[in-house]
Amino acid sequence: MSALTLNVAVSLTAQAIAAGRAVSAAPLTIAVLDAGGHLISLQREDGASLLRPQIAIGKAWGAIALGKSSRLLALDAQQRPAFIAALNSLGQGTVVPAPGGVLIRDQDGNVLGAVGISGDLSDVDEQCAIRAIEELGLRADAGVSA
Repeated sequence: MSALTLNVAVSLTAQAIAAGRAVSAAPLTIAVLDAGGHLISLQREDGASLLRPQIAIGKAWGAIALGKSSRLLALDAQQRPAFIAALNSLGQGTVVPAPGGVLIRDQDGNVLGAVGISGDLSDVDEQCAIRAIEELGLRADAGVSA
């Protein structure tokens, strides 16, 4: 696969919702962006709070923009807060440095896009993204070893 299609993005969203329901997560919002940072799919479960779409997009967009998961961006925010502040200034406040933004890679390691999830604890959001990506036979890059 060389590009993220709408069908794949919608399937990722459905798998993420299923993963969230399997662990009784709070209502989730799932954003799927292509490798250029363009939104392909966004779904908000019933009961998800007001800013969840922007947070989910921000997690995924930050991962695409910097080429690493939002978990690693959260570590950067702790270690280099001035860098993250500058990054958010450049990105017009669109980077959310918290776990839940996971790069989607093909089997050759090429970045196809990212999934960003918001709604539960960030670790739960991230696990739902990882499960969704892996269910479709793609590689999830959350910046941590499984």
